[in-house]
Amino acid sequence: MSDNSDIKTPLAYAFDLNAIHELSDGDKLKEECGVFGVLGTTDAANFVALGLHALQHRGQEAGGIVAYDAEQGFNSARRFGYVRDNFTSQSIMETLPGPLAIGHVRYSTSGSKGQTAIRDVQPFFGEFAMGGAAIAHNGNITNAVALRRELIQHGSIFQSSSDSECIIHLMARSLQRNIPERMEDALRRVEGAFSIVAMTRTKLIGVRDALGVRPLMLGKLPTGHVLSSETCALDIIGAEFVREIEPGEMVVITDNGIDSRSPFRSKKPRFCIFEHVYFSRPDSILGGRSVYETRENIGRELAKESPIEADLVCPVPDSGTPAAIGFSLQSGIPYAMGIIRNQYVGRTFIEPTESIRNMGVRLKLNVNRALIKGKRVILVDDSVVRGTTSTKIKEMILDAGAAEVHFRIASPPTAWPCFYGVDTPQREKLLAATMSEDEMCKHLGVDSLKFISLDGLYRAVGEKDGRNRNVPQYCDACFSGEYPVEPTDMIEKGFEIKAAE
Repeated sequence: MSDNSDIKTPLAYAFDLNAIHELSDGDKLKEECGVFGVLGTTDAANFVALGLHALQHRGQEAGGIVAYDAEQGFNSARRFGYVRDNFTSQSIMETLPGPLAIGHVRYSTSGSKGQTAIRDVQPFFGEFAMGGAAIAHNGNITNAVALRRELIQHGSIFQSSSDSECIIHLMARSLQRNIPERMEDALRRVEGAFSIVAMTRTKLIGVRDALGVRPLMLGKLPTGHVLSSETCALDIIGAEFVREIEPGEMVVITDNGIDSRSPFRSKKPRFCIFEHVYFSRPDSILGGRSVYETRENIGRELAKESPIEADLVCPVPDSGTPAAIGFSLQSGIPYAMGIIRNQYVGRTFIEPTESIRNMGVRLKLNVNRALIKGKRVILVDDSVVRGTTSTKIKEMILDAGAAEVHFRIASPPTAWPCFYGVDTPQREKLLAATMSEDEMCKHLGVDSLKFISLDGLYRAVGEKDGRNRNVPQYCDACFSGEYPVEPTDMIEKGFEIKAAE
């Protein structure tokens, strides 16, 4: 396989993406990864690049594409940074010919922390006796450390620090007859949450774990098929949304059609509820529900549960916007854009002096002073993780002359880390793990602070009776501490799961 990887170390700008995230998004859970695959259309890699562009919100560190052409074989390109900065180049895309391609955008939830290593950028490729295969993975393997240790003891040589590479090595050791069967064999050894898009010379393969924690969609083009993390990426290439890949399902797509298999023991699904709150784009569809409408419903539930007298409802842009609209509609308090987001923040060459570092939030957000002055303001945000950004935004609002500041949060308190594909701080760094709601209110220095209840969140996503405490309908471990898949590796490192009540 020809690998066109950019092996140069990425430049460290004062306000490159990593710095911006650290300064102003350190209070946010980091997006997962996004996967996309196309079979059956000329120059499939171009469609994959467009799909990855639509999934950019799920990972901004790096991206990669692998394509197959009958004459040139497998080719790959892996790059640091945004899709738009790399995979819009004609010179790069010409190196990725063929009717079959898969791609991945990355935010590291496993593998090297800090500066991304090119060797950790997916898709991963392996050459087997029956031909080559590439794989891209969204999620997290919770027994990766144990698997990696076992594989190394049996002679496997790892090229990356990513948990996803374990799948390639497990496939290599399998005795099954073809690559889809080898993948089934490998994934039965894997614990955790995953949505996978893979490819051989003739097949596009999609798999979801038995609980269906991470999303995966099937789409159709006039001449082929598409797999995508979200429906919004189908829209950008004009693909028709067919259905969601079912929890525990494997689809093997060829030019002759789709073969559906069920390689895992059937379980009650536990889709990640935070996809509805924050991760997915608002123009996507999840479980037959509009993400935008769900977030608006969250705002309505918040207004019912935690009413307050105020003059304006303002979102913390952009993720808090639909919930703020819902709060406004339910409460009758006017909606207003009290905070404006600078959509064009990117890399600069400003030296990272202390004074500049402290401007991190202001680079992205600015208060609409004329609107805010003298007003009682309700700020609606999607979550509070460490509390750092919330504090800075509160200060900005007060500096602009607001009379009162009330926070309403469109998710329950995030008190537990996620081990299923979301980069969450250690538990002791989560504000809700060490403070009550009242203590957080005092800590942030706001007039009031209220989170939506877990039952309220469930009602907003369509569960009219709220959360089934005996058999929860979603994975909500980050709020409840109830992990549907035991985080084996973390427990081995000393993590203590919540005691049974």
